[in-house]
Amino acid sequence: MAAVLRGSRYLAGGCSKYVTFVFASTRSMASKTQVGFVGLGNMGNPMAKNLLKHGYPVIATDVFPEACKELQELGAQIVDNPAEVADKADRIITMLPSSPNVIDAYTGPNGILKKVKKGSLLIDSSTIDPSVSKEMAAASEKMGAVFMDAPVSGGVGAASSGKLTFMVGGAEEEFTAAKELLSCMGANVVFCGQVGTGQAAKICNNMLLAIGMIGTSETMNLGIRLGLDPKLLAKILNMSSGRCWSSDTYNPVPGVMEGVPSGNNYQGGFGTQLMAKDLGLAQNTATNTRTPVPLGSLAHQIYRMMCARGYASKDFSSVFQFLREEEGQ
Repeated sequence: MAAVLRGSRYLAGGCSKYVTFVFASTRSMASKTQVGFVGLGNMGNPMAKNLLKHGYPVIATDVFPEACKELQELGAQIVDNPAEVADKADRIITMLPSSPNVIDAYTGPNGILKKVKKGSLLIDSSTIDPSVSKEMAAASEKMGAVFMDAPVSGGVGAASSGKLTFMVGGAEEEFTAAKELLSCMGANVVFCGQVGTGQAAKICNNMLLAIGMIGTSETMNLGIRLGLDPKLLAKILNMSSGRCWSSDTYNPVPGVMEGVPSGNNYQGGFGTQLMAKDLGLAQNTATNTRTPVPLGSLAHQIYRMMCARGYASKDFSSVFQFLREEEGQ
């Protein structure tokens, strides 16, 4: 039913959008109605920019007003809270740091569900507990809206270039409508199953990512201690069986690669605190499903220690620096 309602609105608004999007096809013009965006942080900001680049009028909000300035200068309409976003748009994307933030953005006093329209499509790209995604889906359904979880992989670089991977959970009949928007921000949009399965895929991915980054950092550190040039070692790893994303795309050693956080004092990228949060989600789900994850558990401990020792705001690849400093203790 939601898909039918959305389709009728797009067709009805097609003529009114003709002048604005004269370069677009009739089919695409019909669907380029306003899109709401809640959360303009390191990931949300470039994602919303890509929607603007694809011709979608964006209505956005963030708890930090200064985060909205750049997007406003690019033509987005800025409002005070998620409820106001829902009042003006029937397709909304949220990109928030944690489960409590998502709960507040949807069900809080100024949440989306206070003013959501029936038939609205709500897409949450935050990385949160799968059980919270299911709770938000149930609450949205009571209001006549459709909720889908669509967490992302790829980091800030992929968010800026529009090459994210989206892992989508929800009603399969709504996937096409969601993919239309997500394809503006990502190169891969994968349907995973019912609500919560997108989060499950993301949690598994990030657990492996953390383990791989720690392994790469240990390996690079050992090689350097043995007298190998770090660039040479990285080159060898990347043409050998030890190759992985952390070694060939996001190397944690300063000076080995350009354009990655390790080359910028570990600023930007994916924060250590967020990685610790995601590993905590993995631990919770592993406990609930009685799944042994010894390396995941150790990775969680390491990233929690890093947060306690001043690395919380640095990129998660700073685990290399953390290990180097541990040598002197």
